[in-house]
Amino acid sequence: MRVALRAAALATAMLAPAASAQVIASGTIPDAAAEAAPVAAAASADARTVFPASVPQGAMVIGKVPPGSVVRYGGRQLRVTAYGSVVFGVGRDASGTLSIEVQPPGGAPQRAGIAVTPRDFPTEYINGVPPKTVNPPPEIAARIEREQAQVTAARARDDERPDFAQPFQWPVQGRISGRFGNQRVYNGKKGSGHSGMDIAAPTGTPVKAPAAGVITFAAPDLYLTGGTVLLDHGHGVSSTFLHLSRIDAKVGDRIAQGQVIGAVGATGRATGPHLHWGMNWFDVRIDPLLVLERAKAAP
Repeated sequence: MRVALRAAALATAMLAPAASAQVIASGTIPDAAAEAAPVAAAASADARTVFPASVPQGAMVIGKVPPGSVVRYGGRQLRVTAYGSVVFGVGRDASGTLSIEVQPPGGAPQRAGIAVTPRDFPTEYINGVPPKTVNPPPEIAARIEREQAQVTAARARDDERPDFAQPFQWPVQGRISGRFGNQRVYNGKKGSGHSGMDIAAPTGTPVKAPAAGVITFAAPDLYLTGGTVLLDHGHGVSSTFLHLSRIDAKVGDRIAQGQVIGAVGATGRATGPHLHWGMNWFDVRIDPLLVLERAKAAP
């Protein structure tokens, strides 16, 4: 108990703002170990509201509020952990100032504003893609729609687990061959912005969980994405792994960080072996590279 209290106190000290501040920029948010501290430690946590002053497009934002607060953002009521952490995603095309409403228990309502920093998203030209994946016939288009609806439904899950709070790790090591948000042109036809990060690696390379979670979707042969696995990290945050040559987990499995969940492949719409790693906060796509950089910046 003494060690857990000390860890929670340290995390609180790193977050503590000036005495007069209600909302400040924050560079350090407690990880999953701090979230697991006893309720007694949570009760002694900093009672202020802490959010970053600005975030880039595609960011995963973790903030701190008084435990027991009611927090609303983007039309949703956010889950609040026992420690007082909340998480949400900022879309690729978000702009202006984000508004977060916080109602502390027994206190006056608060409002936090976060400025969105724009990013440059270059165009990527992808040639040699199977034509039926770019201009699918009606029966294939219907199949794609059904399969994507299944994945979308899995992303709607909203568990209490705070797995999102631990520092994320690379699922595979390799060259980044496709970046989040970049405009894609397939065989000369304009597509949507890239929904994740591509990491080039040989077929069969083990794919490891970047953070703990629960498998909520697993299918070996979706038309566009091939071998597909969705790993839920709690509070609406999830990772999606595409084009897998092998899947080593099933729906319902509790996965530890670093556990192998499959292998790199080139299934679905792919021109070569690589791992597509996407991240979401519900239906908002976020940039895995920014999540990794946040972990690297932590002390």
